[in-house]
Amino acid sequence: MNYRSYTLFLWLRIGAVVIAALILSYGILNDRYYYIIPAALLLLFLVFNLHAYTTRRFREMDDFFESVKYRDFSRWFVEDSGSQDIRHLHKGFNLVNRTIKSIDRERQAQFVYLQKILSMVNVGIIAFNLENGAVMWLNDSFLKLLDFPSFKNISFVEARRPSVYEELFDRYHTTGSSVTLKMRQEDIKVLITDTVFEVEENSFKLVAVQNIEETLNQTESEAWKKLLSVMTHEIMNSIAPISSLAETLEHELLAAAAHPKNHQIAVDDLLAGITTIKRRSDGLMKFAQTYRTLNKVTHVHKTPVNAQVLFSSIQSLLEPSIKEKQVKLIFENPDAGQVLLVDSYLIEQVLINLILNAIDATQDVVDPTIVIET
Repeated sequence: MNYRSYTLFLWLRIGAVVIAALILSYGILNDRYYYIIPAALLLLFLVFNLHAYTTRRFREMDDFFESVKYRDFSRWFVEDSGSQDIRHLHKGFNLVNRTIKSIDRERQAQFVYLQKILSMVNVGIIAFNLENGAVMWLNDSFLKLLDFPSFKNISFVEARRPSVYEELFDRYHTTGSSVTLKMRQEDIKVLITDTVFEVEENSFKLVAVQNIEETLNQTESEAWKKLLSVMTHEIMNSIAPISSLAETLEHELLAAAAHPKNHQIAVDDLLAGITTIKRRSDGLMKFAQTYRTLNKVTHVHKTPVNAQVLFSSIQSLLEPSIKEKQVKLIFENPDAGQVLLVDSYLIEQVLINLILNAIDATQDVVDPTIVIET
């Protein structure tokens, strides 16, 4: 039975009561006693029936509102017995209960999901009631960071570490503040951010605490890894051609020593090779000293360097590697007297890296040629 049918049925009952009352009034005014008794009995029956009809429905609604008041949405109202309008009313109550329970389950799932996320983050988080200090929620990172056992009220912190309590809970850090908290064994530097929010009539404060020292240590560790990677790459790029050139010179010397008449070695070539090795070794030492200070190159020691001399030094250093790789290396310098104002050690390191990278990049190329020109 829908709302319109229920209303129509109610008005019919009220109409029947009015008609019985009119018949009774007519009998009394006209001394028709044979109308009075039946009309009076009918009127009593109809009034009682109307009263019972409305009382039962109000009782049903009162029971439902009582369960809503105490948030008891587990009650099930019978839908397959009683009058049609009562069944329809019970179906409506059950629908409301099912909807509210569904919303509550979704809310609980979202809350659990949020708790899991916040418990996994590496930032300490706590929310508490501003009026009574009751803790609404906190994660394990907060307890671990501040070395606290689990507590229900921030008065626990106030009684044990007043200075920490003042920084975290008394002061406001809406824009984020870097402070040092004095712990039992050591002082830790943290970043504190907080905000105030309201839930119904209560005000809460949310505080987020992040350990800056751990973040800095992690960043420093990553920087060291990158530094070592760069140093390894640069040193290997310099050592490889030095080793190759030294091996070539050693081979030439051994051959000349074994067969002095058949194998003559040019002193100029030997001297040029040794000079090249020395220069590159000096450049490698300078490079290592630069990184030993953990600073980038901020002062470039520029000196006039003849481009042809620079190219000759690099060609002598890399020539054994080039022959082994079967790569053609060409230095083009139209102006033989051209002078460059550069740091000779660093520009050599740059050119060696570029040439070695080019050699690696041309492994699958037929008759590869690398050209360096000024």
